[in-house]
Amino acid sequence: MEAINALGRRKAAVARVYLRDGKGRITVNGRDYKEYFGNEILQYVVTQPLLVLNAFDKYDIEVNLDGGGIKGQSEALRLGITRALIKIDEENKKVLKSSGFVTRDPREVERKKPGRPKARRRFQFSKR
Repeated sequence: MEAINALGRRKAAVARVYLRDGKGRITVNGRDYKEYFGNEILQYVVTQPLLVLNAFDKYDIEVNLDGGGIKGQSEALRLGITRALIKIDEENKKVLKSSGFVTRDPREVERKKPGRPKARRRFQFSKR
């Protein structure tokens, strides 16, 4: 099987996922995913789609991650892995959608407005 590629995004993070047959190795930017995501919760978030389908040891996954923070990157990677698994077999989509992994989270950071310290926060009002 040739490599299947998919894209996952979350906030400012972009994950390019290359999935091929293998023994279950997940490589993120040339490093093991457990080394890259030190937090166990983030490691679990990354492997959720594979655990739901019992496909943890079937595929090798190589990922290029860019932008955003560590949490946004982990969720972008989860979406990328989900999309790659759906490309392999359309039957996987129903199970993954019921688990909530197929939907892209559209929330982005609101831009800062002029005359304010942040997007919505105002400077402190002084009556005198």
